[in-house]
Amino acid sequence: MSFRRLTLFSALGLSLALLAAPAHAEIIKYKADLSGPGENPPTTSKGTGSIEADLDTATRKLTWSGSYAGLTGPETAAHFHGPAPAGANAGVMVPVTAKTSPFKGSATLTPEQAKAFADGNVYFNVHTDQNKGGEIRGQMMPEK
Repeated sequence: MSFRRLTLFSALGLSLALLAAPAHAEIIKYKADLSGPGENPPTTSKGTGSIEADLDTATRKLTWSGSYAGLTGPETAAHFHGPAPAGANAGVMVPVTAKTSPFKGSATLTPEQAKAFADGNVYFNVHTDQNKGGEIRGQMMPEK
């Protein structure tokens, strides 16, 4: 076999190997416990809840599931907010449909939104008519 053919076959083999190589994605799991005292300002709600989310770092796809109970009334809105550290407020980052509990959904994040998750600067809250600014809230933290 000539050197030229050997080089061509080697290059072709390397190209195929690179195409078949899996992406080095990481799935990061986040969780938040939701409560009235976690809101800013805190509420006296006896409501509780939790949300878990998986973030695929390669595609930036966020998939979540959560639940809540004991709210002062029906849920009127639910969102991921950020960027904001614990105790600070921020605008809506990702709206969530959570009219019933349990709820689940997914969205593809922007690079800035994915960074806010990675930095621990995202919170989730559930709103009601009695607590228009949010009734229960929790900071999304990576699971250890």
